[in-house]
Amino acid sequence: MTTITTRQIETAAHDRLYRKLRQQIMHGEIAPGTALTLRGLAKDHDLSMTPVREALRRLVAEGALFLSSSGRVMTPELSNERIEELAALRALIEPELASRALPRAHLALIDRLSAINTANAEAVAKQDAVAYIRTNLEFHRTLYLRAQAPAILAVIETVWLQLGPTMRALYGRTMRAEPPRHHRMILSALRHGDEPGLRLAIRTDVSNGLRHLAQ
Repeated sequence: MTTITTRQIETAAHDRLYRKLRQQIMHGEIAPGTALTLRGLAKDHDLSMTPVREALRRLVAEGALFLSSSGRVMTPELSNERIEELAALRALIEPELASRALPRAHLALIDRLSAINTANAEAVAKQDAVAYIRTNLEFHRTLYLRAQAPAILAVIETVWLQLGPTMRALYGRTMRAEPPRHHRMILSALRHGDEPGLRLAIRTDVSNGLRHLAQ
């Protein structure tokens, strides 16, 4: 009979909370500058302080949360300069992931991306900023998983994490009237096996949108 230790229970609880908070931050469900407290999170999720502390520590290490000089843990508030920097990172890394994914972009994948893009358009129509960010990132991540480059994907996910809260705030103020037209260009390039066109569409999509929001 296997005995589950207190440490194993705390580790499982910490991992669940970490993943939940990580997803909420990446999708912009938590506003920039929001303070997260050990006591508050422990109460909200019915956990002891230890797994909460470990989850926050991991998120701070990833850049998803910011530890202030006073010791407060908060979601980051990004300056325009920081948004430009992260947009430049996306423009460098994501075309490479897309290029690596292209040889494995079978018809089922393209159909899946088209379905996600439809959901993205529905989020725009409903003016739902969180759903827009979630489906937009799902579109990109679904494609990049085919690159079979987990280390590179992990790097770009840390960028998405840092951007999440600020993207929500910015999109909430300047919500699009139509879905990103560059997604259609990405789908077309995938269908035609057009690597230069795919790189250009990805680069334009991930950089122009963020730079427009930062203005």
